[in-house]
Amino acid sequence: MAVHEAVLGHFFEDYVLGDVYQHPIGRTISEADNTWITVLSMNTNQNHFNAHVAAQNPITDGKVIVNSGLTVAVVLGLSVLDMSQNAISNLEFTEIKMSHPVYVGDTIYAESICTGLRLSKSRPYAGIVSMITRGLNQEGTEVISWKRSVMVATRESGIGQNYFPEAKDGPLQLPATDTEDTQR
Repeated sequence: MAVHEAVLGHFFEDYVLGDVYQHPIGRTISEADNTWITVLSMNTNQNHFNAHVAAQNPITDGKVIVNSGLTVAVVLGLSVLDMSQNAISNLEFTEIKMSHPVYVGDTIYAESICTGLRLSKSRPYAGIVSMITRGLNQEGTEVISWKRSVMVATRESGIGQNYFPEAKDGPLQLPATDTEDTQR
């Protein structure tokens, strides 16, 4: 029996320059998602929440457009598992480009390419990973892209590892009565 320890994401030494990470989870944007982020961020542009006003917008063919802050947040979130799960710090976002509108009901996917790797000069327990990330809608149309750099822990640092608590009553084991059933 093997124990698969609670470790998520990649550490600095796991990245390879030029590797592309197709992030495994997609996210469909709901009207509630768009309304909440718009209200919470105090964005008063009615194109995000007023269908009557949005009907006059020639860029969106009269549809309510998803708040770009939500698009950034979702694509960033989708990329975390592969690109910054073990990041210590975000260092830089540049060249954010909104290339196509996102609408309620669109499903967003993300992918990233590793564009740079170097050990940190000031923090020996980490390295700098640079990437380009883009979001795609369900039709494969790019909706957003950016360049980003993060400081990621090395595996040797121990950061982001060994945090799962040891059970006070011992390790989880297969009950003796179920052994016969699982071996058939």
